[in-house]
Amino acid sequence: MQTAKRTRKLTSFKVVDFLEAARRLEAEGRDIIHMEIGEPCFATAAPIVEAARLALDQGKTAYTPSCGIPELRHAISDYYRQRYGVTVDPERVIVTTGSSAALGMIFELLLNPGDGFLLADPGYPCNANFVRRLDAEPQLVPVSPEHNYQLTAELVNRHWQANTVGAMVATPSNPTGSVIDRDQMSELYRAVASQGGTLVVDEIYHGLTYTAEPLCSALEVAEDVLVVNSFSKYFGMTGWRLGWMVVPEAFVDLFTVMAQNFYIASPTLSQYAALAALQPETLPILDGRCAEFQKRRDYLVPALQKLGFTVAGLPEGAFYVYADVSALTDDCEDFCWQLLNEHGVACTPGTDFGEHRASQHVRFTYTEPLSRLQLAVQRIERALQP
Repeated sequence: MQTAKRTRKLTSFKVVDFLEAARRLEAEGRDIIHMEIGEPCFATAAPIVEAARLALDQGKTAYTPSCGIPELRHAISDYYRQRYGVTVDPERVIVTTGSSAALGMIFELLLNPGDGFLLADPGYPCNANFVRRLDAEPQLVPVSPEHNYQLTAELVNRHWQANTVGAMVATPSNPTGSVIDRDQMSELYRAVASQGGTLVVDEIYHGLTYTAEPLCSALEVAEDVLVVNSFSKYFGMTGWRLGWMVVPEAFVDLFTVMAQNFYIASPTLSQYAALAALQPETLPILDGRCAEFQKRRDYLVPALQKLGFTVAGLPEGAFYVYADVSALTDDCEDFCWQLLNEHGVACTPGTDFGEHRASQHVRFTYTEPLSRLQLAVQRIERALQP
């Protein structure tokens, strides 16, 4: 059968490749330590699960409005007011089938074939494929520790091209865990706006930060940005497949039409469960889990450094360590497959996250319990022995 040429440009999501390989080994009876997938190891918090059970008992299993149940859109609006001091009209909140649906629709809205979009390299790999899917050009901008692994106003101005229509950043970022402060976000927004472009901000890991100062939302800087968030990471609802975006008022009707056509509505039970995720009694549970992630980070980073990995400072958020392995191997993919197949540790090669020095890096997650991370370090140490 004939297939669309654009599909040949898509790249595999190596995180999932390694996860599926790890699951196959587990099915054979192997013990695998999962440091590849960005998934909190905690079970979904009890109040969230109970809310879903109640919704099921009440027969809330029908389609909802395409942009989400009004109660949830209002609750998300309240969340921005309470956490960030930002007033967001609930009508600007679009509930989506995971943040992936939000990202897909945003690029559908902004890109024509041949357009370009600036993305940090390294960065979340699916973003480039969302752009390629539209016969547009992912314009990868190399970022390094000296940039805190983030796009800056200077980089935007330097790399903006005639076909560029926007830029995207993530704070905290995947795979590095770096963040963007308020002043940097303001400068970045002004740089993109001065070029006539649109700024998209991934805030999926908000709530999972370890900095002294609270992390700002891009919505504190401007209203005409597109902000994406998710119930997967901080809220611990990965399998519930629920996210949201906050969009300029002028785009609401367009996103409504896309939601109606692309997925009809987000999962109903997940939406009622998410109402409980935003309640005052649930948030302390989630913040306690964030504190546990910080303990795991504080163990793992120095442990890896002692083994010869180079890590450019402690990650400021998320639950990833982006480690330079150039002193240990010249083939990060072979290194990761060896760790998995021979030593039972699953991690992700840097080649999943872009092109800039990608083969010199691997990404470790620290979502597993501390005892499992300690075992992983022991296994990695054995793998490195001559």
